[in-house]
Amino acid sequence: MAAATAAGSIAPAAAMNRFERYLTLWVLACIVAGIALGQGAPAAFQAIAGMEIAQVNLPVGVLIWVMVIPMLVKVDFGALGQVRRHWRGIAVTLFVNWAVKPFSMALLGWLFIRHAFAAWLPADQLDSYVAGLILLAAAPCTAMVFVWSRLTGGDPMFTLSQVALNDAIMVFAFAPVVGLLLGISSIAVPWDTLLASVALYIVIPVILAQAWRRALLRRGQGAFDRAMARIGPLSTVALLLTLVLLFAFQGQAVLRQPLVIALLAVPILIQVLFNAGLAYWLNRRTGESHAVACPSALIGASNFFELAVAAAISLFGLHSGAALATVVGVLIEVPVMLMVVRIVNRSRAWYERS
Repeated sequence: MAAATAAGSIAPAAAMNRFERYLTLWVLACIVAGIALGQGAPAAFQAIAGMEIAQVNLPVGVLIWVMVIPMLVKVDFGALGQVRRHWRGIAVTLFVNWAVKPFSMALLGWLFIRHAFAAWLPADQLDSYVAGLILLAAAPCTAMVFVWSRLTGGDPMFTLSQVALNDAIMVFAFAPVVGLLLGISSIAVPWDTLLASVALYIVIPVILAQAWRRALLRRGQGAFDRAMARIGPLSTVALLLTLVLLFAFQGQAVLRQPLVIALLAVPILIQVLFNAGLAYWLNRRTGESHAVACPSALIGASNFFELAVAAAISLFGLHSGAALATVVGVLIEVPVMLMVVRIVNRSRAWYERS
């Protein structure tokens, strides 16, 4: 992943390491481990599920902070001054992220979950599944896009400025967008819990991460890079531990209907490919360079699934279909985004033909 400098530049990002490249396999392993542990020691996980304060499960809350904060330390909000350099690419990505992706996902959720697949899904979880899909699409990715950008030869300053802008917008737009789409989908909106989730999993982590970032940079860029190398893996480890807990709680439902995961993956796969293709095409139409179009397409398609998992748990609970739907997003994100990377790389000649 990329490490940003104090001046707003960005160091070259390494390609995905072996652990990141096979993240889907580790997720599958966590699914199996979580289900096995949940069935083998149900009392222990019931005790963990009961460790709550104000609807926040403490073990999961700590793990989510460990997931989110190291990612946000890498974001340089000073890069917002670079937005004007690639205003067309920025405009395309913002349009796809905030005007298309959440609404297209709500439509796909309605089409597939409430109609096409309804007969094969638990009737009492249909609304919860749709809510999880909406939460997944309502926040653009923060961390992995640096890797995707590197793999496509993307402009690093565009990627950094776009991520910083999306994070700034997310503080104010996530709750209204989610609330609007849940309301349109006839799902009750617990506004107090939704706003508390924004504060707990966006606002506070951003403040803490930026304070940590400034403290590290005062010690020099070398110290910053070494710290990122140490704390970066914590995000992935915390994510995998969270998945073990979620599937320990969800195990019984998954064993009853194993087809659920495959069915939930269908609208997620469609929306990723649709939004990536739309952003890529719009950048070509507006005359942006390929180095901007690639990260724009990837940012437009990928999701901040760590936030989605946290919000789903807070709003609907550890055992909810919403939490399961966001976890399915984690499961398919890496292989699908790698496919998008290959598509944009191989289509460069077509893109630049005009």
